[in-house]
Amino acid sequence: MATHPTRDNHRRRPRTPAGEAHTATAGIGAPPPAWGWRGPGAGRAAHVFGGVEYQGTTVQLCGMFPFAAGSGAPPVGVPIGRHMLWGEVVCLDPIEWLRYGLVTNPGVFVLGQPGAGKSTIAKRLIMGMVAYGHHAIILGDTKPDYTMQVRHLGGQIIEVGRGMDRINPLDSGPLGHALHRMSGADADRLRLEIRGRRLSLLLALCALVRGTKLTNAEEVVLGRGIDLLTDRLDVDPTVPDVLRVIDDGPDELRRAARVTDTAEYHRRVDDLAFTLNLLCTGSLAGVFDGPTTTPLDLDAPAVSVDISRVAAAGDTLVTAAMLCTWGYGFGMVDAAAVLADLGLAPRRRYLAVMDELWRALRGASGLVEHADALTRLNRQKGMASMMITHSLADLDALPTEEDRAKARGFAERCAITVLAGLPLKELRRVSEITPLTEPEIDLVKSWAAPESWLPGTSHPGRGKYLIKTGERIGIPVELTLVGHERRLYDTDTAVRDTDQTPAPS
Repeated sequence: MATHPTRDNHRRRPRTPAGEAHTATAGIGAPPPAWGWRGPGAGRAAHVFGGVEYQGTTVQLCGMFPFAAGSGAPPVGVPIGRHMLWGEVVCLDPIEWLRYGLVTNPGVFVLGQPGAGKSTIAKRLIMGMVAYGHHAIILGDTKPDYTMQVRHLGGQIIEVGRGMDRINPLDSGPLGHALHRMSGADADRLRLEIRGRRLSLLLALCALVRGTKLTNAEEVVLGRGIDLLTDRLDVDPTVPDVLRVIDDGPDELRRAARVTDTAEYHRRVDDLAFTLNLLCTGSLAGVFDGPTTTPLDLDAPAVSVDISRVAAAGDTLVTAAMLCTWGYGFGMVDAAAVLADLGLAPRRRYLAVMDELWRALRGASGLVEHADALTRLNRQKGMASMMITHSLADLDALPTEEDRAKARGFAERCAITVLAGLPLKELRRVSEITPLTEPEIDLVKSWAAPESWLPGTSHPGRGKYLIKTGERIGIPVELTLVGHERRLYDTDTAVRDTDQTPAPS
């Protein structure tokens, strides 16, 4: 039987004569007991405490311990978590990384399986960047995942749906307010910008409900109709206004359609009129067929456009809601930039979160081009964008190869790629856009599925991410929720709170 080493040492040590204490030289040649010799003045400790740990920067502690290993990421931005190898804090801020020259653009593309924590890292970034003075805009929350957090931050919630908040696709929004404060050439340029945005979004919505793009003739007539209403009205026109003026067929529209006969004009615009009518009376009725009910608040720390009420109405309505939300949200960012350039408002920085990206792109051919035009110049606007989807395979469902190629460009243009748990096949596809080493692939693959069927076992990839920027070695980071985050970031409340007690028979 094994004996306790300390007890054994006590048993074998020669006893000290009464009244004689051990000196510093006592016991030479024999190992001392773990807690020291017994006896008065022998230095025996009743209890030995663990060593004290100190944490500091390498600047402060390099003389004491010069063998520190860094995380490979600059301590710039929002603390995301700790490096899974070194334990150092990893920070992320796409705008600051751009300012320091670490990346070429402030785009973030997030890929991961459902439940791996894609929205969690987005919420951590929102929380931190708002604390640093940025403004967050969630452009189309389909679940909703972000409403509770935005309310906690004192932000604005817009709930789009039938009988609820409504968005006018032709609303000039904050750009219109900026236009009223301008004059001269600057006002003319902004007026043309507003006109182009109105026409682009209305064309996208028409393509969505029709299933194909409008003809060149229809596009010309639609643009001229918007121009007529802009000149005639003191307020922003609506889709019913456009339908009404096209039905009336004034001389300006007939000339635009290159016809002189009334019957011939109506034959040429009949399909366009039916398409606009679908926006007002079809499945989209009550959502986009009137003035905007709740304008965006430029001063809000965060704005969330909640479209969860229309999510169950089918992909057409969801896609239309997301397109209008994107157009309205990016208009808000552009308006802030215009006002700042003219010295009429402080310079603002934004983080735009575009979750469930694939749902907005697969509605009809050509919608990818519209989204691409909205997001391409984020760097000049002082805005970071965060696009979130489950898989690159989501983009394969787009109607044409041209759309699929442009959609892949979203990932290619984002300088920062964040990978949560993904299967091997998906990682091979990601490697074609963002180069991955074999150890990186093995690491992310290991987060993709639970190791056992044991109930209650947490997902191995929950809260684990690989942050990639270009050809650099990826940064594996693990995020741990703290404080209010456990409540604000929880997306499984509805499932967990469900009463699973069997109903009485």
